Amino acid sequence: MIQASIDHYSGHVSGFQLTGHADAGEYGQDIVCSAVSVLSITTVNGLQEVAGIDLTVDSDDENGGYLSVSVPVLNDAKKSVKADAILDTFENGMKDIAESYSKYITLKTN
Repeated sequence: MIQASIDHYSGHVSGFQLTGHADAGEYGQDIVCSAVSVLSITTVNGLQEVAGIDLTVDSDDENGGYLSVSVPVLNDAKKSVKADAILDTFENGMKDIAESYSKYITLKTN
């Protein structure tokens, strides 16, 4: 099962952690894992490439099943607006996945 946690600070998403595997299908056929992977990687890429934010990212590239992302406090209004849009979209997507596939993923918000 995937354990997902989304952190908030002052009303903004400030980071997220993902651990585990969905085990909703065979390797390469697991749609829950694919959905979470695509959403999280796209979020990290968007924050870095579109919003221009220097994130703290920790992952287990060899075994998979672990990703931790921390967003710094932003003093740049334009970057903050972009980051909020990207991170709120991530949070909405994760809520949708968790509702549709609750057997394979749990989502906690802090």
